[in-house]
Amino acid sequence: MSTHSMLDIVVNDILRVVTPLQEDWEIRFAIINDFRSIVESVESLRGATVEPYGSFVSNLFTRWGDLDISIELSNGLHISSAGKKQKQTLLGEVLKALRMKGGGSNLQFISNARVPILKFKSYRQGVSCDISINNLPGQMKSKILLWINKIDGRFRHMVLLVKEWAKAHKINNSKAGTFNSYSLSLLVIFYFQTCIPAIFPPLKDIYPGNMIDDLIGIRSDAENLIAETCDANINRFISNRARSINRKSVAELFVDFVGKFAKMDSMAVEMGICPYTGKWEQIEDNMIWLPKTYAIFVEDPFEQPQNTARSVSAGQLKKITETFARTHDLLTSTNQNQISLLSNLAPAHVIRCITRPYGGGYIHPTQPQVQRGVAYFHPTQPQVFRPTQPQVQRAIRPLQPQSQHHFQNASQGTSSNSSFSTGQIQARKGVSSNSSSSKGHTPVHRGQQMWRPKS
Repeated sequence: MSTHSMLDIVVNDILRVVTPLQEDWEIRFAIINDFRSIVESVESLRGATVEPYGSFVSNLFTRWGDLDISIELSNGLHISSAGKKQKQTLLGEVLKALRMKGGGSNLQFISNARVPILKFKSYRQGVSCDISINNLPGQMKSKILLWINKIDGRFRHMVLLVKEWAKAHKINNSKAGTFNSYSLSLLVIFYFQTCIPAIFPPLKDIYPGNMIDDLIGIRSDAENLIAETCDANINRFISNRARSINRKSVAELFVDFVGKFAKMDSMAVEMGICPYTGKWEQIEDNMIWLPKTYAIFVEDPFEQPQNTARSVSAGQLKKITETFARTHDLLTSTNQNQISLLSNLAPAHVIRCITRPYGGGYIHPTQPQVQRGVAYFHPTQPQVFRPTQPQVQRAIRPLQPQSQHHFQNASQGTSSNSSFSTGQIQARKGVSSNSSSSKGHTPVHRGQQMWRPKS
């Protein structure tokens, strides 16, 4: 068996196991509805909505992924705002309600964070939940990550694979001074922008502005402006018949990905990673990045000049770089087998779902494996990369990725007022909502440059 075909098998096995099943979607919708009932019991949050964001909305979560939820305060048709102190107070009241109603375990209130967060574990399969207040920026970032998957479905597969690999090497934990999942997703985007031939354009060609600055005024207008801009530019990029097509497999892309960042620590001394321009940028040339006080700079393309990797420490950056380099050495070595590949690319709980002890060999599962009375999970999906998932009725938006299913809450008879990619998730089947649209855009200054939307 060739090295590439062996790696392809291992990568496919990992993706098959970590890709969410229908029950994983249903559980998270049920958690959202559970939490909504708790929020509705808090008098000071009367009229607030409960809306998911993060990897669940961008469809970049794994079977074991966390769930991010934002409590959006009522402000009529306009985008609501709240100061840090108000957010701390409201989350404190939610904490009391969770304790009173037994809404979860392992409650933790991180009040002094840049964005105050309330964390707990749901009693539904122990899914970890992060609660914030008025996180519309997080919702819109998540939607754009969902939308760009329309350009190339390998993006989702790469992000899932990179997350599992990073967890296996303990470099996917911002609390421990390594990358958070958002930074890892941006690294994949940056690699897709800089590989040859490129798969993604610079994100300024998708949304030519600082998105965070455009979340003002009437919410439906602001959301539709962003959606329409992204829709037009994504379709323009896809329809460009002159662009070269990168036809590498996910496994081949992953080899190149870890090789690209194998000298990350030395590059980070003078250069920052900028998915907005799709380039390594000189830190000294970017006035909005200075003063530079970070081990590595991975700019948020939708909230410039925020550094999504600000938690990465100098010591951990060295460890991260060494991990990239060691993995690249392994994947380009002729001395490898499926066990060594799997142990390098996946954490223990994923490995246990793929293999079972049998004379030390690697078992490629085709049915549930049983060892000492324990059933080893193996999804029986007809296609590796096309998971079934419940569909949620969404309002018609200008951008609907062709390969992306509609989400639908499988919990019949429950109600939801949670904003998703359109502004409202309707948990009751067959219900949808509509949003108005607006035109126009404010130019954004970045140093001496100015970008305007393409007409």
